[in-house]
Amino acid sequence: MIFVMKIREFYQYFKEGQYRMYLSQIQIRNFRQFDDKGIIVEFQPGVVALAGPNDSGKTAIIDAIRYVLTTKDQEFISVQPEDFHVSKSNGASSDITLTCRFSGLSTADQSTFLEYLTPAENGELVFYLQWRCVKKTSSTSRRWNDITLKSGRDGQGPSIDSATKNLLACAYLRPLRDAEREMSSGRNSRLSQVLNKFPDISSGDTLDPDSLPDDISGVESLSLAGLSDYIRYLVNRHDGVNAATTSINDDYLSKLSLVGDDLIAEINFVSGPDDTTRLKQILERLELNLLDSSSESSYGRYGLGSNNLMYMACELLLIAKEREGLPLLLIEEPEAHLHPQRQLQLMSFLESRSTDQDGQTPVQVIISTHSPILASKVKVENIVLVNEGQAFSLAQDRTMLSKSDYGFLARFLDATKSNLFFAQGVIVVEGDAEKLLLPTIARLIERDLTKFGVSVVNVGSTGLRRYTRIFQRKPIASPEDTAEQPTIKIPVASLGDRDIMPNNAPEILKYVKNSDDEKWTSSHRKWRIKEDPKFLSDPNVPNEEEYEAGRAAIVNKITADDGQQVRTFYADHWTFEYDLAHAGLARQVFTAAKLAQADDRIHDADDSSAELARVRVAAIAEFERLQVAHKNIETLSTYVYKEFVVGKASKSIAAQYLAQLLEDEFTGHAEDLNKVLPEYLKAALTYVTDASND
Repeated sequence: MIFVMKIREFYQYFKEGQYRMYLSQIQIRNFRQFDDKGIIVEFQPGVVALAGPNDSGKTAIIDAIRYVLTTKDQEFISVQPEDFHVSKSNGASSDITLTCRFSGLSTADQSTFLEYLTPAENGELVFYLQWRCVKKTSSTSRRWNDITLKSGRDGQGPSIDSATKNLLACAYLRPLRDAEREMSSGRNSRLSQVLNKFPDISSGDTLDPDSLPDDISGVESLSLAGLSDYIRYLVNRHDGVNAATTSINDDYLSKLSLVGDDLIAEINFVSGPDDTTRLKQILERLELNLLDSSSESSYGRYGLGSNNLMYMACELLLIAKEREGLPLLLIEEPEAHLHPQRQLQLMSFLESRSTDQDGQTPVQVIISTHSPILASKVKVENIVLVNEGQAFSLAQDRTMLSKSDYGFLARFLDATKSNLFFAQGVIVVEGDAEKLLLPTIARLIERDLTKFGVSVVNVGSTGLRRYTRIFQRKPIASPEDTAEQPTIKIPVASLGDRDIMPNNAPEILKYVKNSDDEKWTSSHRKWRIKEDPKFLSDPNVPNEEEYEAGRAAIVNKITADDGQQVRTFYADHWTFEYDLAHAGLARQVFTAAKLAQADDRIHDADDSSAELARVRVAAIAEFERLQVAHKNIETLSTYVYKEFVVGKASKSIAAQYLAQLLEDEFTGHAEDLNKVLPEYLKAALTYVTDASND
């Protein structure tokens, strides 16, 4: 055989994943912001999120899928002039090529699409579907778009027939959707389309006019068409309806009719030549409403959020019940009109529907979103990061993340940290102080992070590298991936401490009692000094070269994972607070520490402003005495930092006070603040706000 899939692998795939045929890839060329080089967007089974800032290409990817597959609501899609990519050098392109790949085909799927299948490199049978639109002009200057739909990786396979095309239609929920209107009654309403495809919707008996139901069980056995006939029979027996019908016919139509017209009216519930037509009319009269759960009655008007949930439930119900076709749901901005708790509930529900449960068809859901809350609930490997017209799958074989990294991020990548997926630049920090203070510093030196779309993400004391590796790509070796795979053009600055303290710091900070303390030689201590005995081959013989090598080894470890657009900016000397003091902000940092120590007293005072001013004045006076006693900048800065270690000043509260102190002193004086900032902070802020990094 030309292609063989290992039975064991095939069985294991479906046993573990419990997925059906799903969209695994779309290749886009010359469509909107995507040029002739094209991009490849990869999808996983289950819930997939397209995340990224505005105008990055998320909607274009969703629309490309819609153009190829069409939608279940039979929406007419017309290719617009603006769909053709426009380049500065060549103008508008003359053709668009969109190629979808479907993987995970079950035995039934393979049978259905047999003539269109292609063997992949791993032996799996996949289904390629290529949609191509070419601008045409006739000899009479008439213009039109010639659209073809063919199978095969390069569109060289058989054309797709209409029956197959219908099986591949996806469900689509547009952004800013009017869910209430979609679920209301009316001609060709979405609800009628959903119900018409629902199993058993046409089941039941027809009405026999000569043997009418004589009890409720007889009525319940009727089909919807039969019920409509029964209602018509009952309505026409009503005195009021009879009187109205008689009046219309005798008093009006008979007098308005010409000889031979014989116009006769009948008041009817539905009409039609057959049961199929009448069923369609019945379904178009139905609407879906929300009821109060306790009274089971409708009250007032529900908000847009509740109606959106109802709409999504209806679409998922249809997909889950269909045994044929592609179980794919596209949702643009599912967070629309939903508060955070409902967003979380929605994602949990979508995730539950993405696997085989209770015999329902597992559904692949592809969403485009701006919500960090939703992004935090999607598996990291199922996120596609869209930025500047490029799409980057975060699947396990596409990033530098390890398997343990994915497990870690699944536990700790919350809504606050997930805003990194939507940023134009990212600063990853290890503490609340940096998170709170950096935006203020950046604004004061005229590099406002908000204006540059930069997010500061605090990941705590562990896991910093696990977050930055999200933005680093692993080289792709698959021969199928012919399009260029660029790096993610998002500057990522990782801020870290150098963790090398001055030689006298351990004694000042009470880490050791004196120079003879046994802790100096302890194998368990984690701190390091500039001239640390642990750097030496012989602790009793000082060696500047070995000291330097030891310090360099620490720096090399800090920057070991740098690469692509990820760079580590480590403290010039020791830690964040120490370096601020060392660079020229010792007074401000010391004052902020003292204010943090007195924070409760300040807020409990009858006049908090007066108490704050008193503490501030006392802190400045104490700092001036400290400055006189310790002329050496390393020693002075260590005593400033002592307020956090020995004095137990909260770094986060101190950062809040320090932000205000800097606002008061340096607003409008960016150049003065630049002179007293640590070099590594200035370099990091410049890196994430410099357009040349693109």
